[in-house]
Amino acid sequence: MTVAMLEDVVAFGRAPASLEAIARPKVALAIWWRSLPDDLRLRLAALDLDTIDDVSVDIDADAPLDSTLRDAGYPGAVVVPLAEDIGLLIRRHAALTGDDRLSLRVEVVETDACRRFHADYVTLRLLCTYAGPGTQWCRAAASDAICEVPTGAVGVFKGRMLLDPPTVLHRSPPIVATGERRLVLAIDPIRSCDSL
Repeated sequence: MTVAMLEDVVAFGRAPASLEAIARPKVALAIWWRSLPDDLRLRLAALDLDTIDDVSVDIDADAPLDSTLRDAGYPGAVVVPLAEDIGLLIRRHAALTGDDRLSLRVEVVETDACRRFHADYVTLRLLCTYAGPGTQWCRAAASDAICEVPTGAVGVFKGRMLLDPPTVLHRSPPIVATGERRLVLAIDPIRSCDSL
């Protein structure tokens, strides 16, 4: 596994194990630089975001997601590949945190509600953008140098419960003026959520 470092605070690589770099004390963001599987990417491109509901559940790391996605209005063609991918990311996050029960959100974002750079009050937050522009991030000391976790790639951000003051901040990119929308997955340990 090759993991590149950006000034010791950001690590990235092309293998799932790249996310394990978040365990290093100074690393505030680990990115698995991946593309979505072609089948999932094509099915998501055809998905009408107006027809689905946001999903917000506490879930065991090995629990199936198919019925949860169906109940939220996802069409059958999307359910299986999306549930498989989210399941993979839940298990990856559980391995990083040691928590077998996690808080999961899959949301359609269409506002600028989270447009300010910030660090969340959690331990580790996993973010993956399935559609639309990816999550933006910057070093806290250089907020004018904005970078992006590309659509399909996976970012694990160290929150304020592990690193305060934060060295990396993130935000949902401002999209109202562009008319774009995003489909975003967020996974947190429940212990982090309970502490809020």
